[in-house]
Amino acid sequence: MDLNLRKKEECKFDAVSLGEVMLRFDPGEGRIRTAREFKVWEGGGEYNVIRGLRRCFGMNTAVITSFADNEVGHLVEDFILQGGVDTSLINWKKTDGIGRECRNGLNFVERGYGIRGALSCSDRANTAISQATAEDFDFDYIFGELGVRWFHTGGIYAALSEKSAETVVKAIKTAKKYGTIVSYDLNYRASMWSAIGGLAKAQEVNKEIAKYVDVMIGNEEDFTACLGFEIEGNDENLKELNIEGYKKMIDEAAKVYPNFKVVATTLRTVKTATVNDWSALCWADGQIHKAKDYNGLEILDRVGGGDSFASGLVYGLMTTGDAAKAVEYGTAHGALAMTTPGDTTMATCKEVEAIMGGAGARVKR
Repeated sequence: MDLNLRKKEECKFDAVSLGEVMLRFDPGEGRIRTAREFKVWEGGGEYNVIRGLRRCFGMNTAVITSFADNEVGHLVEDFILQGGVDTSLINWKKTDGIGRECRNGLNFVERGYGIRGALSCSDRANTAISQATAEDFDFDYIFGELGVRWFHTGGIYAALSEKSAETVVKAIKTAKKYGTIVSYDLNYRASMWSAIGGLAKAQEVNKEIAKYVDVMIGNEEDFTACLGFEIEGNDENLKELNIEGYKKMIDEAAKVYPNFKVVATTLRTVKTATVNDWSALCWADGQIHKAKDYNGLEILDRVGGGDSFASGLVYGLMTTGDAAKAVEYGTAHGALAMTTPGDTTMATCKEVEAIMGGAGARVKR
């Protein structure tokens, strides 16, 4: 499969992402409502992908985002720097000191355990990035003068505000103008779209974005909510996903959006908060490729597992051009990322490839 990637030597960045990066508060094994201390991490649906490409797979990446110019914003920046992601494209906004003009997003997340599911409580209204407009970023400079081989963004950022939806469209159109490959994770969240027009707005925005996307990521619920496509006769349990029905749905979507080169989805059956069955599918060139199953996967922290799948998929597509291999990279990386705390990966490419090859969990000496 030829994605027609721009040459590495003509681009400063292998990949960049556009989206919100929040400060995550993690109560560890406890509950948010009874916590007396938290660990903090950085995280965000779009950022996690680019951070995985840098930290696990060694690619040169940058994040396009915006922060309120205060101590919290610079704390999140410090986390980003520790992950090796370039911060030169960050837009810094002045703040009045108490967050009336703009603020930085916070996300409180319980990991869950056994019969108690993971729980997220975000505090992200009026954040700097939700107020940012396309004029706050010089996309022609980023994609044209600097050069970017791959651009990733998603539906979580698009749903933050009317402004962010407009900014996504502008960024994607500019990326395509300069020959950059675009991936997009639909990541539908009804609660986020409700404030700016609900399901109708989600479909309006995502149908426009889909016209420019090369690699679309999302499960069947995302495709139904965001793009209006459905799988006929599909079982509610993702483990029993009707693969032929999924292929038929994507074939139909590809007729409407012939620009789709790859479509991918994760498959997760939640047995308990700490034990899931995990796999993925990838459609390319009219064919479906299924990754191996990681049944009974023991999970420490599921947040960011789908984003780590996306970064592994992107890495596989960029380096091998083989959709069947790429979906294995994504599935293995997502599985490993869920065995460590925080939104972002702590895995190495060597570990990912070992898991792909069937390596077990014996102690390594």
